[in-house]
Amino acid sequence: MELNIYFREETDLVKVFIKGEIDTFTAPKLRNKLESIKIIPNRLIELDLSKVVYMDSTGLGVIVACYKKVVHENGNLRLFGLSDRLKRLFSITGLSELMDIEEVGVKVE
Repeated sequence: MELNIYFREETDLVKVFIKGEIDTFTAPKLRNKLESIKIIPNRLIELDLSKVVYMDSTGLGVIVACYKKVVHENGNLRLFGLSDRLKRLFSITGLSELMDIEEVGVKVE
């Protein structure tokens, strides 16, 4: 199980590129990386999940914790590039109603 994470940081934007599987074994690595992001008011944190091939409930928990932290610190979080499987996961858990989830220019409802 492999997970690669890298950042591209701009003034008001941090793009996080995630590739691989997010599960019980790899979620701590993702959590540590996401916790290292400096959140400033109105800063947008974008999580590119287009290369995530699998996510379990542990991974979902990490994303939710990141969302809560970003919102608490007056930042913004956007997820994009979700596969149909990930869209379904966010939809059945009701998270798609709370989070900004987009695909190249199309908001997922």
